[in-house]
Amino acid sequence: MTSPTTSISSARWETTSDPSNLAPLRKNIESFCLVHGLDQSGADNMGLCFNEAMANVTRHAYAGRIDQPVVIAITGSNVGVTLTIRDWGNGIDPGLETAKPKDPLIPGGLGLICMRELLDDARFDPQPDGMMLTMVRNKPGNSTASK
Repeated sequence: MTSPTTSISSARWETTSDPSNLAPLRKNIESFCLVHGLDQSGADNMGLCFNEAMANVTRHAYAGRIDQPVVIAITGSNVGVTLTIRDWGNGIDPGLETAKPKDPLIPGGLGLICMRELLDDARFDPQPDGMMLTMVRNKPGNSTASK
């Protein structure tokens, strides 16, 4: 009996925390997701979560500084797409914060909500000098997909 073949491809971008970098990176990420088996909704959700995560990197990890390094890596496999965002900011794990009710009259505060609701997995892994966020969205019909 032969084992299943694993097909993996990836891309990597080195950028800064400048919000002007978001739109082209988000388009690249959404396109990658579509090419690697996510449906339009899954690709859009991954793009939105990426956008929210990057806004939080700039706002929180780098205290608004827009010239700080960020490395984005994305991998597609038979299961789905995994996206990582690595920063060298303050290293505070936002995943440990208690979820607060969203006040619709106050801007912001949607990043963690989006990640919890729209992805199959999102985890923050503190690094000695920053943070690594890993976001996973499974392909439709994958037996491990929950969204």
